[in-house]
Amino acid sequence: QVQLVESGGGLVQPGGSLRLSCAASGRTFRTYTLGWFRQAPGEEREFVAAISASGTNTYYADSAKGRFFISRDNAKNTAFLQMISLKPEDTAVYYCAASSGGYYKPKSADFGSWGQGTQVTVSS
Repeated sequence: QVQLVESGGGLVQPGGSLRLSCAASGRTFRTYTLGWFRQAPGEEREFVAAISASGTNTYYADSAKGRFFISRDNAKNTAFLQMISLKPEDTAVYYCAASSGGYYKPKSADFGSWGQGTQVTVSS
C-alpha cells in the first residue's frame, strides 16, 4: 500500500481557484491509479477525478469536467487537483486515494489507500 497526505484546502470565494496536492510515500506510487473524491456534510462520498498510473489518461465526474484538472508527478510522488470556477456546492472534504485498478469509471471500493482529507469551503 501507499500512504497519502492531502494539502491545499481552504476557504475560497465563489469563482475562485484552489490547487490540492496529494503527497505519497513509497516507491510504488507510479504503479497506482490516483483518484480524488469528496464528501460534503450529510452526503455520500462521491468520485471527482482519476488519473492513470502513467498520467496519460484521465477521467472526470460530470460535475468536475471543465473546472477540475487532475495531474501527477511520479518523480515527486505527488498528485494534484487544480480547481477553478469554484461553486458553493463544491464545498466538501476532498480525499486522495490510490487504486491498483484502472482509471476509467472507478468505484470507491477499487481504492485501497486513502488520505485523511483536506477541507475545501467555497463561500463569500
